[in-house]
Amino acid sequence: MKFYGDFKLGVLGGGQLGRMLIQAATDLNIDIYCIDPDPSAPCLSLAKGFEVGSLTDFDTVYNWGKNKDLITIEIENVNVEALEKLQAEGVKVFPQPEVIKIIQDKRVQKQFYKEKNIPTADFILTDTIEAVKENSSFLPAFQKLGRSGYDGRGVQRLETIADLPKALEGLSLLEKKVDYEKELSVIVARNEKGEVSAFPVVELVFHPVHNLVEYLFAPATITAAQEKKATEIALLVIKELNMVGLLAVELFLDKNGEILVNEVAPRPHNSGHQSIEANFTSQYEQHLRAILNLPLGSTKQLIPAAMVNLLGEAGFSGPSQYEGLEEALSIEGVYIHLYGKKSTKPFRKMGHITITDHDIESLKEKVENVKNIVKVKA
Repeated sequence: MKFYGDFKLGVLGGGQLGRMLIQAATDLNIDIYCIDPDPSAPCLSLAKGFEVGSLTDFDTVYNWGKNKDLITIEIENVNVEALEKLQAEGVKVFPQPEVIKIIQDKRVQKQFYKEKNIPTADFILTDTIEAVKENSSFLPAFQKLGRSGYDGRGVQRLETIADLPKALEGLSLLEKKVDYEKELSVIVARNEKGEVSAFPVVELVFHPVHNLVEYLFAPATITAAQEKKATEIALLVIKELNMVGLLAVELFLDKNGEILVNEVAPRPHNSGHQSIEANFTSQYEQHLRAILNLPLGSTKQLIPAAMVNLLGEAGFSGPSQYEGLEEALSIEGVYIHLYGKKSTKPFRKMGHITITDHDIESLKEKVENVKNIVKVKA
């Protein structure tokens, strides 16, 4: 595929993932055109072209995409029907609309795993709150809305019958609570030729209240057999989806040593940010290589790494103010990535910090230090 000259790569979404994708595309002389409903989205100042518009409106997405050579996404909540029409008219769309459609709905996604014999937690589909209550014997479980959940939203933890008043209305599923030892992620890629690759498994630590990644360690502290199994499962998912692009596969390592698929994201992901500094090829470059049908890059890790999400501090809303950046930058192996968001609010993703060190204990100490130093306030 010709990807230079007047080639136009469209990205649905203008957030921080798109911003870092643009930064990687610059090295390949690729012009990126973004659309996002936020007129001050992080991609605004970096994209070759930026349009304000709804990602879920058919006409908006279709009309925006007609003059693009290839379209990709940095968020799943997009109008799939418009992408299907564009694809039928000759515009390349990766990941493919049919893949996005599966992943957009957690109910469909879970049924896909079941049909393809991909290991995942037991689940029950529920259409109403009454259906949730009727399946109280299935608790403890997590109720997940089929659509529109993101970064912990649309998910409700139901431990006992006493929690049932908190149940969410709408088409959802009850997913059996997994007694897990670790939460893992494997980022895999596949190009049109069918070439696949996988990044080393990373270990995720989630915020105890807000159910989004607080920090991670790469590579994960697991056995070689567990690493092999997690990688095999992640590659199986992208192959069964027949997907072109980058896929983040979030997994549970349960107390019995079994590995189960939790959820997937068909795009660059929070669990791959550290690859910019820590791997031969970053997840963003790998995504570009995959959708452009180029040879996939080496995913080998150069140095152990951690990634800390910079989240807006609780109790602060307004123009963004960063504390502790200079002190953090004085620490060897610290790399700061700010997302260009003008305003902060509690637990909004404002940036991330990658930390590298050949000594694992030193790496862990740096993580705790950086978490305490850098704050985002208003």
